Amino acid sequence: MGASFINIFLVFLKIGCLLLGGGYVIVPLLQSELVDKRGWITKEELIDFYALGQCVPGLIAANTAIFIGYKLRGKTGALVTLLGLTIPPFLTIILLASILTELAKSTIMNNIFWGVNIAIIILIFLTVKEVWNTSIVDKFTLFVFILMFILSIIGVSPALLIIFAAVLGIVWKKRKEGRR
Repeated sequence: MGASFINIFLVFLKIGCLLLGGGYVIVPLLQSELVDKRGWITKEELIDFYALGQCVPGLIAANTAIFIGYKLRGKTGALVTLLGLTIPPFLTIILLASILTELAKSTIMNNIFWGVNIAIIILIFLTVKEVWNTSIVDKFTLFVFILMFILSIIGVSPALLIIFAAVLGIVWKKRKEGRR
């Protein structure tokens, strides 16, 4: 099954139906559907698109889907992935809005959401594990991670951390190329 517009739409519609918990949960779903089952993108591309999705304004899951759609089929592919991903939650919100107050009182629904929260925690853990395995590849990347972690704890702005990490990476790469 190739990456036709209808196939892309159906895959992202399926992901949109399963996506509870936001952008941190999307990586295992995308890896299963796009990398493992279909081979439309590589694992490294997925992590890169996810990282880019975090760096631009907007929802991480939607941004990631747009980058993937653009890679697969250009601007129209980006639109198709965005529509496929956002239609299920949009329709769900419309359907649930009228009965939301009653659902909030339901013990059964509270138990269901408790179970969903556990699943979300597991999916977030899998995302962190996947990003870690793809991003921390040597002593230098481990050093940058630890440094950025410490700087974030002491309150350095995330934007400054991104810029600083990028500069460190560029300097490191230039230094390695200079040795050759």
